[in-house]
Amino acid sequence: MPQDDPTADLNRSLSERILVLDGAMGTTIRSYGLNETDARGTRFADTDKDLLNNGDILSLTRPDIIGDIHKRFYEAGSDICETNTFSATGIAQSEFFVEDPRETGGRKDPEFFQKILENPFLNDLAWEMNYESSRLCREWADNIGSDTGIRRYVAGAIGPLTVSLTNSPDANDSGFRVVTFDQVLEAYKHQVRALIEGGCDILMVETIFDSLNAKAAVVAIREVFDEYSLARTKPYELPVIVSAAVGLGGETMISAQKVEALWNAFAHVKPLAIGLNCSLGPDLMRPHLEELSNVAAAHISCYPNAGLPNPLAPTGFDLEPKHMFDYMTDFAKAGLLNLAGGCCGNTPDHVAAIAKAVAHHAPREVPVIG
Repeated sequence: MPQDDPTADLNRSLSERILVLDGAMGTTIRSYGLNETDARGTRFADTDKDLLNNGDILSLTRPDIIGDIHKRFYEAGSDICETNTFSATGIAQSEFFVEDPRETGGRKDPEFFQKILENPFLNDLAWEMNYESSRLCREWADNIGSDTGIRRYVAGAIGPLTVSLTNSPDANDSGFRVVTFDQVLEAYKHQVRALIEGGCDILMVETIFDSLNAKAAVVAIREVFDEYSLARTKPYELPVIVSAAVGLGGETMISAQKVEALWNAFAHVKPLAIGLNCSLGPDLMRPHLEELSNVAAAHISCYPNAGLPNPLAPTGFDLEPKHMFDYMTDFAKAGLLNLAGGCCGNTPDHVAAIAKAVAHHAPREVPVIG
């Protein structure tokens, strides 16, 4: 495939059609029936904590599975697939590899997380997870792109972390935070560098439940771009997508920032797209998507859960591919979409239905607001 400027190529494509994102990595991983031994592989066989729920580790222990998932989503019609790096920071990975001080009467605090940031094992692990995940997704993007003649893209997934900069977990000390802004910033910079080195085209700050965490992520991205620009003696940037998870009132879960405020907080980033993902399912998400579409001078992305959680459903969520087809057809007809995909509960079959739903509808026109 041609290796021209991904930003220019993406903008051309977005002016012509609604691009398709991928579906749920976690949901699709579960369909392979892996067990704890599979997740650990030989490399992590002696790790003290369980790793089965650490989906990002599979990029190292079962790259065949993660590669197959990327392949299936691209074949289903995804123009953009996310890397398997939702929790691939030292801060998040510490949940699986470091003893929780709360279990012995202590607490997590900035001193604890400073040790995490200085931990050579976690630093090396985070780098390798991001680099290898980006490289693996890049490989399948290029393979499927060459086979079909349609360029495919890799979005470096940057998740929300397991800590909050906005809220205190201590009811008796509202000023206490378990981690500092600078610590979160440093963890994200390490992740961003590795994603770029692995070959991603886009950086996606996603599933935002805490806007201050997301602020640290976009500052990290900007600082890494500046580092690369200085080292290469010419401007360096990749497109950035910002996507939030919202509650029933349209507020980000912890920081309670409504979608218009979300746009105002991130407009300066000049994102390729801003949007909503995960959350409530497409039916309950629609009014918040409409509000965001009305105020945002950027492309709009939308990849909702397949409805609300239902442990009795095969995927853990209620909506089947035919339902996602109907909802995304409605969104596309209403002129709300530039990028469409699925979050939790959405398999390659769901994404194939979404791709079919948006294929013959014009993309939303980005308003000039100012």
